[in-house]
Amino acid sequence: MANSWATLSDDGSSGAGADLHLELSGPRLRTGLMNALREAVRMGRLTPGSRLPSSRALAADLGVARNTVADAYAELIAEGWLAAQQGSGTRVALRAEPRRGALSGARATPTPRRPTYELMPGTPNLAEFPRSAWLAAARRALSAAPHDAFGYGDVAGRVELRTVLAEYLARARGVNATPERIVLCSGFHHGLTLMAQTLKARGARSVAVESYGFGIYRDVLASAELNTPPLPVDEYGARTDGLAQLGAVGAVLLTPAHQYPTGVELRADRRTAAIDWARTTGGLILEDDYDGEFRYDRRPVGALQGLDPDRVVYFGSASKSLAPGLRLAWMVLPEQLVPEVVAAKGPVDHSSLLEQLTLAQFIASGGYDRHVRSMRLRYRRRRDQLVAAVAQRAPAIRVTGMAAGLQAVLELPRGTERSVVRAAASRGLAVSGMAEFRYDVAGTGDHMRGRDALVVGYAGPSDSAWAGALDALCSVLTSG
Repeated sequence: MANSWATLSDDGSSGAGADLHLELSGPRLRTGLMNALREAVRMGRLTPGSRLPSSRALAADLGVARNTVADAYAELIAEGWLAAQQGSGTRVALRAEPRRGALSGARATPTPRRPTYELMPGTPNLAEFPRSAWLAAARRALSAAPHDAFGYGDVAGRVELRTVLAEYLARARGVNATPERIVLCSGFHHGLTLMAQTLKARGARSVAVESYGFGIYRDVLASAELNTPPLPVDEYGARTDGLAQLGAVGAVLLTPAHQYPTGVELRADRRTAAIDWARTTGGLILEDDYDGEFRYDRRPVGALQGLDPDRVVYFGSASKSLAPGLRLAWMVLPEQLVPEVVAAKGPVDHSSLLEQLTLAQFIASGGYDRHVRSMRLRYRRRRDQLVAAVAQRAPAIRVTGMAAGLQAVLELPRGTERSVVRAAASRGLAVSGMAEFRYDVAGTGDHMRGRDALVVGYAGPSDSAWAGALDALCSVLTSG
């Protein structure tokens, strides 16, 4: 009986390369081999241009006569499935594309056209990820890593990263932190999920949210069976003076340093009101400091957590400062919450321990500070160029919000937001309208209900694409 495994390698030899399963069927080996190779091409397991083993190597792998393989190759070459070239061996023909849709009988679904330019908010410039410095930090981290770094690890995260984060957050964001009160997670979404589970276990029924924000975060809270009453937002941030009127609220989720997406800062008296509410009611403030390092007109305002570390849960991450693909974030918790959050996280830390050690090295070496300073200058220039271009080419449009973060708000004439977003999409420009972030609940008293605006991310495009993206945006704004 013929073997069903063949080995593919760069030189076509046997014994070194990738395994390929060939199910030989039918009464004749040659026919079975041809059917198996056709099927491998159809299903995409053998891609166009893939080099096949020599007839001798494949015959040895399958345990069949070499002539059987040579005859099968010859016939498949004649049919157009394979191609042979002197000195290049036998390869899958370039036109032999897999046809998964035809095989499944499913109707083909048109692929949406990828935008030419993307100005989506919240996206950092991934082209500027500090590859060389990160690689150097990874090498140092790997060389210095203790043996236990390759195990399952502390559920709270590597102590090396928690230690340097405590120092960095105190210095750069005014956070009152110790390594013992930091729990690492794979992103803000993950951290909020853990806090939602913890709040629910503590008996909380509701978590107030800002009336503008990411709907996905409201969904996280709702998944834990928590109500999400909205807190109105105006030009001074969330109306924290209204927290007491929301009833039995166990916590409130805020973006005080730079409200997302309206781009305003929580005014000092409202920061105080939030802390007073938490102390009076025993509630918690969940502070999302998603882009706190990026303030361009002056030094960033310190974290709200510094006012009362026992009533504020601080969330930070590397998603905006470095890249979301690192899946590294952190919570600074009130001391009494640490065991409960760690229990909610489970018995194993699912974040990459080597990435944690690399970030620890990157911060300790000063590489993180240097990168943040560099990106702060880049993003400030981008924002300045956006403001100048809009003022020159679309003077009726007002740019609002703080000089901070990765996005700006462009105020539109009332009733035009939807048509402007559609016009942008038709020209290959991806932008977000303010309506995408509005939490529409009747009776909130939000005076910005019905506000028409674009939330434009200026950080994401590469340097080569930025000028074209800015030109496309201004063209849409002036098209009427």
